[in-house]
Amino acid sequence: KVSLVILAAGMGSRYGGLKQIDTVGNNGESIIDFTIYDAIKAGFSKVYLIIRKEHEAAFEQSLVRHIRPFVEVEYVFQDKDDLPEGFVCPEGREKPWGTTHALWACRKQVKEAFMICNADDYYGKDAFTSMFKFLQESVDDQNYGMVGYRLRNTLSDSGTVSRGVCEIKNDQLDKIVEIAKIKREGEDIVYLNSNDVWEALPYESLVSMNFWGFTPNVFTLAEKQFIAFLKRDLEGNPMKCEHVIPTMIGETLHNEYKLHVLASENTWFGVTYQEDKPYVVKQFETFKEEGIYPFNLWEVKDE
Repeated sequence: KVSLVILAAGMGSRYGGLKQIDTVGNNGESIIDFTIYDAIKAGFSKVYLIIRKEHEAAFEQSLVRHIRPFVEVEYVFQDKDDLPEGFVCPEGREKPWGTTHALWACRKQVKEAFMICNADDYYGKDAFTSMFKFLQESVDDQNYGMVGYRLRNTLSDSGTVSRGVCEIKNDQLDKIVEIAKIKREGEDIVYLNSNDVWEALPYESLVSMNFWGFTPNVFTLAEKQFIAFLKRDLEGNPMKCEHVIPTMIGETLHNEYKLHVLASENTWFGVTYQEDKPYVVKQFETFKEEGIYPFNLWEVKDE
C-alpha cells in the first residue's frame, strides 16, 4: 500500500486566492481533481491532503465529498504554531513555514511509503505511473525518488517562477539548487543571480516540481533540517522565512540516502498566476475532447 500526499496549505499570494481548489475544468474540477484521478488510476489507494484547518469546509465541499467513494481521504493540518520543541511562532506571523514544515506535519499520520506533490500543478499521467512503480519496487530508507521535468516545459508566460534545478549522474540526483525568478527572455531561459544580473540556464536542465517519493523515515530528516533552518533564519526574518523540500534535499543528499530521478518529458502546467488560468482551462478542455479524461471524473459513484 502506497499513498499520495498533496501539498495544499499555501496562501496563494501571487495568485490572489485559494488556487488549490479554483475551478479550471469544464465540469467544475480543480487541478487537484485531475491529480487524484491520475493517482487512483496508477494504483494509489489513499490520499492525504495537507491543508490549513480553516480551509477544511471549502475542501470538503468542492473536492473531498466527490472523491471519497473512490479513495480513502485523510486531512493533515499544517499549523504555523506546530513547531519543534523549544520554538514558538512569532507573534503576528501569518505565512506558513514552507513545504519542509508541511512534510513534517504528516509525521503522526502517514505510516506507509508515499509520494508528495503540489496541489496546483498538473504533472501528467506518466508521472504517477512511474512513481507508483518506484514506490512498489524500489523505495526504502536509503533510496528515495523524484520525477524531474525539463526546465523548458515548466515556465509560466505570466511571470517568474522558482525551480529546484538538478544535476544528474547515472540517473541519480547529484545536486539540487532552488533558484528563484526564472523566466523566458527571447530565445533564452534566464534567472536573476545574487548580483542582480540575469544569467542563462540550460533549456534541457531537469528541475524538481515537488514530485517526490519517500518512506516515513523522511520525517526525521525533515525535522532535523527544519530545526537547523529555524536556528539559522528565524531571528533575521521572523515573519516570512520558510524552508522548502528541494532545499532539504540539497542539504542532506549523499549523507543518508540516494535519490533516483525519473525523468518526464511531459509539459507541466499550473496556476502560479491568475493570468495562467485561461491556458490551463483550455488544456483540460482539450484533454477531455481527446478522451484523455471523461467529462465527469467522478460520475459513476456520484449518481
